[in-house]
Amino acid sequence: MFDAIPSQYLLIGSTVMAIVMGSFVMVMRMRSQKKPVSAKKIIIPPVAMSTGALMFIFEEFRVAPMQILEATALGLLFSTLLIATSKFEIRENDIYMKASKAFPFILVGLLVFRIILKLVFSNSLDVGELGGMFWILAFSMLGPWRIAMLIQYQKIKKAHLTS
Repeated sequence: MFDAIPSQYLLIGSTVMAIVMGSFVMVMRMRSQKKPVSAKKIIIPPVAMSTGALMFIFEEFRVAPMQILEATALGLLFSTLLIATSKFEIRENDIYMKASKAFPFILVGLLVFRIILKLVFSNSLDVGELGGMFWILAFSMLGPWRIAMLIQYQKIKKAHLTS
């Protein structure tokens, strides 16, 4: 599938896309702090991202079991940073994400680290395989983070309704 495109172009293109997507996520995250949160808004991102698993239908994106474990472990580790900086507050009788000064720096740091990993591993892994690993890493980071957010949101909502 990728044989016709030189690997350096794929690497550059995927790095540029990672920067664009990372910037988009940061802007969306900053805007979302100005609007009330709902369970639906918390659940939709991992559900939408889960469709990306369809890439594994194609041989180019499949990864070895050890690579799955490595990507998952790294994603779970990164999710702890996101969980630690995601807090809710009640404003005007609605639940909002609390603005965290550390969150933008964490997102930028994760993006830079991801790009460095991609550049390091692009010499030893196929581009499709690397893409599969980064999808696993991202999903392993997003899933636990959103589950933790949903649990925290439901606790705050329940406490707010009973008070």
